[in-house]
Amino acid sequence: MNSEQLMRLRGLLRKESLQILRDPSSIAIAFVMPVILLLIFGYGVSLDAKRVPVALVVEQPSRDTASFTAAFFRSPYFVPVRFPTVQLAERAMRVREVEGIVWLRSDFARQMLSGGNASIGLIVSGVDANNARLIEGYLQQVWAGWLEQYAAAQGVRLSSPVQVDVRIWFNPAVTSTYFLVPGLIAVIMTLTGALLTAMVVAREWERGTMEALLETPASIHEIILSKLVPYFVLGMGGMVLSVAMAVWLFHVPLRGSLLLLMISASAFLLCALGMGLLISTVSKNQFVAGQIAIIVTFLPAFILSGFVFDIRSMPAAIQLITHIVAARYFVTILQSVFLAGNTWPVVLPNIFALMIMAAIFLGLARRSARKSLE
Repeated sequence: MNSEQLMRLRGLLRKESLQILRDPSSIAIAFVMPVILLLIFGYGVSLDAKRVPVALVVEQPSRDTASFTAAFFRSPYFVPVRFPTVQLAERAMRVREVEGIVWLRSDFARQMLSGGNASIGLIVSGVDANNARLIEGYLQQVWAGWLEQYAAAQGVRLSSPVQVDVRIWFNPAVTSTYFLVPGLIAVIMTLTGALLTAMVVAREWERGTMEALLETPASIHEIILSKLVPYFVLGMGGMVLSVAMAVWLFHVPLRGSLLLLMISASAFLLCALGMGLLISTVSKNQFVAGQIAIIVTFLPAFILSGFVFDIRSMPAAIQLITHIVAARYFVTILQSVFLAGNTWPVVLPNIFALMIMAAIFLGLARRSARKSLE
């Protein structure tokens, strides 16, 4: 690049920078929207079931039933509500006042005294299948924990053919926020990166300033580069803000290298900006460009990236489609770097995939822009 080209590029970059400073929408997309989306999704989307209302039905109160039901009042997962009969409890579950019923029949105490083979009735609402499975697991934990305490109090040992020693790596507390927030950053950066270039460039087409820019001696490479660099800086600023919120607001551990995280984010942001440039060359209307950006970038990133739904549980055809969703690779990188650390066998192939996709999208944007000139 000679001195004349550098001078033109410097002028174009200055023009874009001034336009960003004078246009609050770009600042809002880069900084305000990630904050709002992180707050909404970070606090609103959770796979944890806590403070679940459950009905307790005790037909024949005793010391054992009192000890067992007390475990529910100590648990952070349940809000116990006592009912005198199971019929009233079932009526409450039909109107969604409670999500489950724990039923201790009249012979519970007698069975405990006769040999400890007492059983409890458990009814769980299956309207929300995922929530039902979580509630069932929590109830079984309360039951198993109480049985151990009861056996210890009686001076006996529970007989079990298998002793399970559970060790959970990377997220010992099994907190869904630690899993969701890194993935949410990828979804947000997909949307903001695409909107930064799609909306802004489409606005220039609407106002006629893009045609005037194309009449200048600047080459199409210089114009595209002048569009990429300022919005890349804005996007990385939004990324830094999102990572800071994840660590300090949501307390997600960052066990990997921050430098590696930023390198991965750079590759992904180039991919998102390339998608935005391609959208802006196809649609030169702000409203249409915004709609296309949401449909083409945000929805696939939300549904097909592994952010919420496990890709391995999807049909084989859908799993193949996920390979063309850039957010899939970035979600994997973010979750690995945040929770597991610098796992190179995971990070490097995904960075390489992002670089290939960035080259493809930028190449398609370059080709479409050349065709529009013709």
